[in-house]
Amino acid sequence: MPGLVIKPRSRIFHGHDWVYSSEVQKAFGNPEPGDVISLKDFKDRPLGTAIYNPESQIVARRFSRRKQELDAAFYVRRLERAQKLRESLGFTEPLYRLVWSEADGLPGVVIDRYGNHFVLQTLTLAMDRRKALIVEAMQTCFGDEIVVVERNDSAIRKAEGLEPSTGVMAGQWNGPFEIEVNGLKQEIDLIEGQKTGIYLDQLDNYASVARLAKGKRVLDCFCNQGGFALHAAKAGAASVLAVDISAGAVAATLENAARNELAVEAEEANVFDFLKEAETAGREFDLIVLDPPSFTKSRKSVSGAMRGYKEIHLRALKLLTREGILSTYSCSHHINEKEFFGMVCDASVDAKRTLRLIDRHSQRRDHPIIATIPETHYLKGFTFQNVGGF
Repeated sequence: MPGLVIKPRSRIFHGHDWVYSSEVQKAFGNPEPGDVISLKDFKDRPLGTAIYNPESQIVARRFSRRKQELDAAFYVRRLERAQKLRESLGFTEPLYRLVWSEADGLPGVVIDRYGNHFVLQTLTLAMDRRKALIVEAMQTCFGDEIVVVERNDSAIRKAEGLEPSTGVMAGQWNGPFEIEVNGLKQEIDLIEGQKTGIYLDQLDNYASVARLAKGKRVLDCFCNQGGFALHAAKAGAASVLAVDISAGAVAATLENAARNELAVEAEEANVFDFLKEAETAGREFDLIVLDPPSFTKSRKSVSGAMRGYKEIHLRALKLLTREGILSTYSCSHHINEKEFFGMVCDASVDAKRTLRLIDRHSQRRDHPIIATIPETHYLKGFTFQNVGGF
């Protein structure tokens, strides 16, 4: 098996599974893009098996600490292990992320499950070349009647030299269908809709924030399909306004509200502009949710992203009533929890608000976190109460 020799002090010696090009001491056996390769340390000791792509900055991603081939039996074992984990975590309803990339030993593979429908993403070259094997393994584990939809339209694939690809890979696709989430009915379109259907990682946080919404005037910024807004309305909020720059997101929010007979207003607007105009108009809200898309795709642009985060927090805090609630989230793994918390603190000082931390949030447990791979922990959030001052 061809492979790479890894330099001393590389991150793989600290528990990570990625190898960057700058960490390679030498290659041997002429590895080709998409190959399964072996990894060795500088003393010729084995480090495991990885997938290889010299076109990516991350040239190798380890998927086993032993010698291992990517055959059909391997994928069946990994899927069975992933399913067993979700069952042990209490996911009895088939609505969860079945595979979360490195966290499930399948680097670059993401599989979301909606009942009998599965959404597959293959974000690395080696896994993309073997996606037919992955589908075969899914059918082995869950039956030939399942529907598998490919949603390989993520920009992440560009780093691996992969083109976008979407469509039905197995089963009979009959178009959008309805699911129930936390007692709310919602229609999802796995092919044309955003992401892979809905934000599964936020489902617990929707419910957590909704418990604080009764009787409050709620503002849901970057609402997407209205997850926070719908849950707040169902929980008895006095009023709910959802804002998103996407016309499709606003339409989906209103459709979902009507489907559940909930009173939700939705406005198509740039959230930065909306918050500025709302401040000028002297508007106030008792509960504000900030759940923007990732503001940065690389560590190089973190400083600019932090400025954007601070601006929306500063403006949102100025709209918050005394004793009001701010629930805020970041989905970028390039910004860690400490940095995000510090930014909110800085914004509170500039806004002359005193915040009491009342809850911390993360991704749902079907998105497992590996302690030594910080990239698996991407979603972080906090809920604060504006106590004004003492």
